[in-house]
Amino acid sequence: MHVLILGGTTEARRLAELLHGVPGLRPTSSLAGRVASPRLPPGEVRVGGFGGVEGLAAWLREHAVDVLVDATHPFAGTISFHAARAAAGARVPLIALRRPGWVPVAGDDWHEAGSLEQAAELLPSLGRRVFLTTGRTGLAAFASLGDLWFLVRSVDAPEAPAPARMQVLLDRGPFTLQGERELLLRHRIDVVVTKDSGGSATAPKLTAAREAGVPVLVVRRPRVPDGVRVVAEPEEVVDWIGKRLHLPTFPDAD
Repeated sequence: MHVLILGGTTEARRLAELLHGVPGLRPTSSLAGRVASPRLPPGEVRVGGFGGVEGLAAWLREHAVDVLVDATHPFAGTISFHAARAAAGARVPLIALRRPGWVPVAGDDWHEAGSLEQAAELLPSLGRRVFLTTGRTGLAAFASLGDLWFLVRSVDAPEAPAPARMQVLLDRGPFTLQGERELLLRHRIDVVVTKDSGGSATAPKLTAAREAGVPVLVVRRPRVPDGVRVVAEPEEVVDWIGKRLHLPTFPDAD
C-alpha cells in the first residue's frame, strides 16, 4: 500500500517514522524544496513540485498511491487546495494533518491579522523594533515600512524585496525560552510578528513576549479545503490509515 505524505513539517517526519518499516506499507515523503538543507524523513523522498493539480493527480495515478496525506505547513495553502482537487480527480482518499494553532493566555497582548499585508498595515501602530518570524518569502509585504527596524529570523536567507532597515538571523528551531528572552532584550524588540504556525518548536517567543509585555501580531492561518478530514496528531493518521486499508498487523502508534 502506497502512502504519499506531502510533508516538510515536524509532524510529517514523525508520520513517516511511524509508517516506515510497516510490512505491506510504502510511505513516500514529498518536500517542496524551499529549504536548502531539509531534515529528511525515513523512507522514500521526492523533492520539488508536481506541476499543479493535474500534475499531482497524474503522479498519484502513475505511482499507484492508495492514500494521500496533506501534512504541509499550516500556511502552505495552495498545495492543500491542489491536494484536495487532485485526490478527488484521482479517486485517492485524503486526510490533512494539522498541528493545532496557538491560543492566547492571560497576560498576552495579541493582535490578529488576516494576511501579511494586513499585518504590515497594523504594525506601525504597535511598535518600531520588530521581531519578524513569518518566513523568508513574505518580506515584500513589509518592504515599504522604512521607518521600522526589523530582526528577521528564517532558516535560509530572505528573498527581495525586503525592508531596508533589517538584520537577518539565520536559525532553525526548536528555540529555548531563555534564548528568546535574551534575543528580545538584546535587540530591544517592542513588537513580535508571527504566523499562527502552532507547535512547540517556535512557541517560546510567545512566552518571552508575554513576560516582557511586548505585543504580538498574529497572522491567522488559511482554512483547510471544505470536506477534507483534519486531525491534529500523526498517530491519528496512523490509526485512520490502518482502518482505511484494513491492515491486520498495523502497529500501535505509541
